[in-house]
Amino acid sequence: MTRVLVAGDHFVTPDLVTAALDARRDRLGELDVRTHTGPWPHTPFGPVGEVDEASDIEDELIAQLPGVEVLITQMAPVTERVLAAADELKLIVVTRGGPVNVNLAAAQAQGIEVRSTPGRNAPAAAEHTIALLLAAMRAIPATHASVLAGEWRSDLYALDEVGSELGGATVGLIGYGAIGRHVARILRAFGATVLVHDPYADPATLDGAQPVLLAELLERSDVVSLHARLTDETRGLIGAKEIAQLRSGAILVNSARGGLLDYDAVADALTAGHLRAAAFDVFDTEPLPTHSPLRTAPNIVVTPHLAGATVQTAERAAGLAADAVVTWLASRP
Repeated sequence: MTRVLVAGDHFVTPDLVTAALDARRDRLGELDVRTHTGPWPHTPFGPVGEVDEASDIEDELIAQLPGVEVLITQMAPVTERVLAAADELKLIVVTRGGPVNVNLAAAQAQGIEVRSTPGRNAPAAAEHTIALLLAAMRAIPATHASVLAGEWRSDLYALDEVGSELGGATVGLIGYGAIGRHVARILRAFGATVLVHDPYADPATLDGAQPVLLAELLERSDVVSLHARLTDETRGLIGAKEIAQLRSGAILVNSARGGLLDYDAVADALTAGHLRAAAFDVFDTEPLPTHSPLRTAPNIVVTPHLAGATVQTAERAAGLAADAVVTWLASRP
């Protein structure tokens, strides 16, 4: 009998995860499954203790973890304090692309294996990226608001006002993991040329995309889209210097992590007209502060960190988490 705690929320719900476990019962054996539902997304995530992007449910976890061998969660704060109460915990599965809400050093010190579900939101995030990109290229939010306000801006047909097409454009992708690869496939279907900067990309996965250094990507691209993970290596990857290297009239998109980008520099470049437009789903501070210069910058499209928010993402996350438990059980002595 394997004792499992499913600490779900209102997106990757306990019911989704327990259903995925039940569907694999023949490979999992007997399970004793407990469940807990955290407050996210009705209550925003944030830093908890020494971890980030988590729901503040430390005390609830501590009360439920004694005797548990497997923890499956999306937003639970797996802090050093929580791990100290997990006397029998052997496996943590985070139903996200990376275990940002887990103190990995503390887990390793206790011999606890940590797995995540990379790729769970790749189709959703890729499609949202393309939607942001097209909305920015054609100024769709602004013209939508204009029509609803009673205007009919036929003057926007003027050559110096019209948008451009994705077909024939050069799009640079910074980061080429599961989401970047999916974006590249969609871009090629539109007829775009795809450049990639990712020193860790497997050449076998490029499938027609051109690997280039960052400087070349910035200089050649009509659109630059960020898809890198946020690490010490990538934090602040695109700042004022890199934005200045972009060709005049370029468009910048970020649906990865806010810490990759200097948003004050973006606002300056939009106001100066160096960037034609920008589209963002993520920000360095979330929610977007009331004093952010992005709020008054021209030609900007924003969404509130929703790129991965689809039914299919939640279902895939639950299934991948259950598969991770199957794999872990099969590898045990």
